[in-house]
Amino acid sequence: MVESELTDFDADQRLLAMSGVSLVIFTSVGCASCRYAREVLPGLHLAINQLCWIDAGDNGGLVERYQVFHLPALFVVRDGEFFGALHTRLTADALNEALAQALGRIAEELP
Repeated sequence: MVESELTDFDADQRLLAMSGVSLVIFTSVGCASCRYAREVLPGLHLAINQLCWIDAGDNGGLVERYQVFHLPALFVVRDGEFFGALHTRLTADALNEALAQALGRIAEELP
């Protein structure tokens, strides 16, 4: 699984160019749940190709466009198409189930 750090300056270009399923995660340095997500997510067996991390404190434009109100915030992008937010526990089973449901939705353009 590939991990990337995205910013206001390159997120759209990079997400549009990535093939496969990307899990986009907004985090913050001072957030305990975010630190937990950064530790746990890379080791889970998830049906994704990339983990794309975005520091919410440094990338206010993306926070606004994705309407992030709590952290960590998770979103699904597949082959440059947006499949929305995931609201689930940070376990492999729960995340894979939420991913399958999200990918069953109608795709939209990136926010």
